[in-house]
Amino acid sequence: MMAACSIGRISTFDARYPLPPGAGSDAVHTDPEYCLAVTRLGSEDGGICGTGFALTLGAGNRLVCEAIELLAKPLLSRPIEDLMAEFGHVTRLMADDPMMRWLGPHKGVVHLALASITNACFDLWAKSRGVPLWRLLLDLSPEDTVRLLDLSYLDEVLTEREAVELLRREMSTRADREGMLRTGYRGYDTSVGWMAYDDARVRDLTKRAMDKGFSAFKLKVGSIDQSRDLRRAAMLRECVGDKGTIMFDANQQWTLPVARKMCGELAKLKPLWIEEPTHPDDLMAHVALAREIAPGKIATGEHIPNRVVFKNFIEAGAMHYVQADCTRLAGVGEFLAVSLLARKFNLPIVPHVGDMGQIHQHLVIFNHVAMGHEALFLEHIPHLRPHFAFPAQVEGGYYRTPLEPGASCDLSGSERSCA
Repeated sequence: MMAACSIGRISTFDARYPLPPGAGSDAVHTDPEYCLAVTRLGSEDGGICGTGFALTLGAGNRLVCEAIELLAKPLLSRPIEDLMAEFGHVTRLMADDPMMRWLGPHKGVVHLALASITNACFDLWAKSRGVPLWRLLLDLSPEDTVRLLDLSYLDEVLTEREAVELLRREMSTRADREGMLRTGYRGYDTSVGWMAYDDARVRDLTKRAMDKGFSAFKLKVGSIDQSRDLRRAAMLRECVGDKGTIMFDANQQWTLPVARKMCGELAKLKPLWIEEPTHPDDLMAHVALAREIAPGKIATGEHIPNRVVFKNFIEAGAMHYVQADCTRLAGVGEFLAVSLLARKFNLPIVPHVGDMGQIHQHLVIFNHVAMGHEALFLEHIPHLRPHFAFPAQVEGGYYRTPLEPGASCDLSGSERSCA
């Protein structure tokens, strides 16, 4: 049931969660703290609180919160239905704020702030309609969906008309894909393979995850001692067997010459992909590597800041798996724009989960059912489960379809309040 709802209060919250020793570590981020720059949008009547967030890994979280306070001011007193009816235009205005744009544009702290704000808007909208976000999105017409998106600077590869036609084309076969709502969406486990974990712990966690129903696993690589990476990679393959799916993530650590060498060695273990093999801005290095390691595959995207750079990587053939993240891009809207790009170019999208899968569990449903994307799998990282009011439910290695109204962004306890 739809409730009239206008934004009456805007607040931010700097949420920081220390991790257990070794958890979250990779070749570049050696001792992270999972931090959420939270936006809270309270309805004028006080009945609904929309929550959104962006992920950071430490002290910079406060900077994002300060940018949220500056960017979100124009949303005050706006009815949420009116806001979302032209949300593509709204997000472009915020992204191009003349006092803030110089700090980006469309990247960095200001873009993370926009992600948090945007995600809060979608959460508030879904709650005002009393439905989970995936349901709200699936109930929209193709035209209404595209009006949510800022497709500027994509015109030469994806016009608004093409986006509408793509969504309309898939409508006749939606029913064939809706069975996933009952069976769930397959997950893969990243938390077994953090860089700081010793070999015994990686082996033990992998076996435990297999017992829970997981069949796909990711290992962090990029050690100073390259032989350590090769040993641990072989160990993971041995643990999961030939039928298990494995991926390796270098977290941008390698130069191109090192990436060439290591990708060649790791290819012998038949990984599904090698992730972030070099600097995320180095388009030409990714192009060269994608060509040289074929039939091996590259996954990247968590540090690609916006839809325009994704367009460049996709058109250049620099990636095989698109790892967009709605807490790193400008929120749900830009994530969906990148998803449409990926669909047009027939590339699978496997999100990076800066949200720990909370929002993305909704978005992969929409991508599969409405866009026809393959339901490949969704990353699973469980470390913040106690801090969410409705943590993602993963059973037998599959994400269960969320049923609570909203985008699953609510934090637990007092952190949940819009006051």
